[in-house]
Amino acid sequence: MSNKEDDKKPKSQLGMHEVEQDWLENAEGLATKRSQHISQEFLDDLKDSRIQSTKQREGDFMRVASIPVAVVDKWKREGFDIFEETGAAIVKRLKNEDLGFFMATDKTIH
Repeated sequence: MSNKEDDKKPKSQLGMHEVEQDWLENAEGLATKRSQHISQEFLDDLKDSRIQSTKQREGDFMRVASIPVAVVDKWKREGFDIFEETGAAIVKRLKNEDLGFFMATDKTIH
C-alpha cells in the first residue's frame, strides 16, 4: 500500500535519506559515525529493475546501479573514487563487498 506523500515524490526520491553524521565520545576521544537509512522499497525497486533489465533493449544510457551516498563516501575514504573508476570496476567492487543488491541491471558491464 502506498503513502499519499510518497505518490507525489519522484521515484528517484523514494526510499533514500540523507547521510546523517553523529559525533560519539569514548575513552579515546571523539569519533564520527555516518549512517544512511535505505528502505526496503528502494531495494525492491532495484530488484525489479534488475529483473526487467534482461527483457529490454537499452539505448544510449543504462542505469547500472544506485549506490547510496554513505557507500560512495566510505569508498572515497578507502581511496576508491567512483567518479574516476570504470563501470566494470564499480560493479566488481559492489559484488566483492556483497552489495550486489544496489545493482539495477543483470546485464554484463564492460
